[in-house]
Amino acid sequence: MPDTTTDQPTRRAGGAVVPVLAFAGIVVAVMQTLLVPVIKDLPQLLDTAPSNATWVLTSTLLSGAVATPIMGRLGDLYGKRRMLILSLAVMVAGALVSAVTSQLLVMIAGRTLQGFAMGAIPLGIGLMRDMLPREKLGSAMALMSSSIGVGGGLALPAAALVAQHTDWHALFYGAAGLGALAIVLTLLAVPESPMRAEGSFDLPGALGLSAGLVLLLLPITKGSDWGWSSGTTLGLFAGAVVVLLLWGVYELRVEAPLVDLRTTARREVLLTNLSSIMVGVSFYVVSLVLPQLLQLPTATGYGLGRSMVVAGLCVAPLGLTMMFTAPVYARLSTRYGPKVTLITGLLIIAIGYGGGLGLMDAAWQTVVTSVVLGAGIGLAYSSLPALIVGAVPASETGAANGLNTLMRSIGTSVSSAVIGMVLANTANDVGGVAVPTMHGFRISFLIATAAVAVGLLLALCLPKAARPARHTQLRASSEEEANLERAEQVLRGFRGRVLDAGGAPVARAKVTLIDPRGRQAGATLSEADGSYVLAVPGEGAYVLAAKASGHGPLASSVTHPGAERAVDLDLSLPGETVGA
Repeated sequence: MPDTTTDQPTRRAGGAVVPVLAFAGIVVAVMQTLLVPVIKDLPQLLDTAPSNATWVLTSTLLSGAVATPIMGRLGDLYGKRRMLILSLAVMVAGALVSAVTSQLLVMIAGRTLQGFAMGAIPLGIGLMRDMLPREKLGSAMALMSSSIGVGGGLALPAAALVAQHTDWHALFYGAAGLGALAIVLTLLAVPESPMRAEGSFDLPGALGLSAGLVLLLLPITKGSDWGWSSGTTLGLFAGAVVVLLLWGVYELRVEAPLVDLRTTARREVLLTNLSSIMVGVSFYVVSLVLPQLLQLPTATGYGLGRSMVVAGLCVAPLGLTMMFTAPVYARLSTRYGPKVTLITGLLIIAIGYGGGLGLMDAAWQTVVTSVVLGAGIGLAYSSLPALIVGAVPASETGAANGLNTLMRSIGTSVSSAVIGMVLANTANDVGGVAVPTMHGFRISFLIATAAVAVGLLLALCLPKAARPARHTQLRASSEEEANLERAEQVLRGFRGRVLDAGGAPVARAKVTLIDPRGRQAGATLSEADGSYVLAVPGEGAYVLAAKASGHGPLASSVTHPGAERAVDLDLSLPGETVGA
């Protein structure tokens, strides 16, 4: 699925684009932790059994997992800004539904709509790629990617404060207000990207993926309630395997798939997505363990006896550190590449969990653990979109980052299920109430450390090509220097004209540059006079492909000597070039 416009930023973005998109990402992420402060009270608040109350959280997770890759693909096809606003609007509607009810089924419906907004994060990353100059893209994508953790971390103390002093429905009114503000700011500050993918929306693929994800995530999140060896759990897992295999076969055969599995199977994309699962596992463990440790009474001998608000404030540095890590990531990635920053982030996470095993005796120690883990998770999360963007065509950015965000969601789902099971099985029964133990907390930290170790092994196996080449990220001390460097790249590239059988210029012909590995290295549209310009990453052999409506396609092998080379493309002579 090639691009329909150039791989360069398509229009100049204003200075408010990055903070507005990051704010939208933070607002969306708030939905994931909005009810954490009142989670233990949900059965009483909704007048239902604890097993039923968990659907208020599970529904958001499932809808977010389903919506993320679908909205990414819709954004590639019909406009990322349009789909971003739609995602936020559905979230606002869901928040308002939840705000006016205490009925379980209506609440679940509202929470399902709120989870739909998770697609906003890959859409924001795609908009940044389409609009921002490359010297600003690294830090912007890092901030957008980290917004998942930033929103989740900052929501904890804010939600705790609201829940402790007002009616809990105020949480949803606040969420609706934030969503409405994000929509207004997006309308005012974020232009639509003209970048579009070719093809149509794969509805059967969307339905198949949705069914497979529900069948997979449902037993993961509810397995501890149903029993991991129960017929329901095992049957759903088996159904997930069958549905996802059939879906994969279908996606490989359809002309315009929802997810390009051939691209996804590339080594750099596959390993990045698998690493994302491990990062998701490690991120959620700290969110589950530290708030419980802080709020347990001191009478247990290890609980820190803090209020709900104080517990949230102690964990808040996790999100704040992730936010402030974005500019640090940009510098490290420019110098060493996103692969190295991912490895560095994973190592810091391992240090945080390893040190955290001995830092559970005071509130200030949990703050230290949160800061260290926030720095590591921030670096890791920031690296993931850069690795994905560097490995896929621009027309697939939304769908590819949507799939990567889905992998993180799967990681958090697995983490929630496994850690919940560990804490339940190691809990002490005190007057009929299951109280988590320090032993359970430490086992949880060890599980997180093991997940990080697996992620580290996967990251080490990423190809060296995952480092940013000169054409994917510019090093410049100022915007003027960056513009000069970009101009120098064009002078080292291919330029020429696209012609028809009579030698007349062909306007809006698609010209694509393909590198020796068969990957797209650039793309553009010819001007009204048939002229085109394509920068190249370096010397070597390439393929120039051109096509236009009413003309046969052309694919020609060319060699770039390291200086500007003129290559005219005659669409009347497939496989040949004129004027080389």
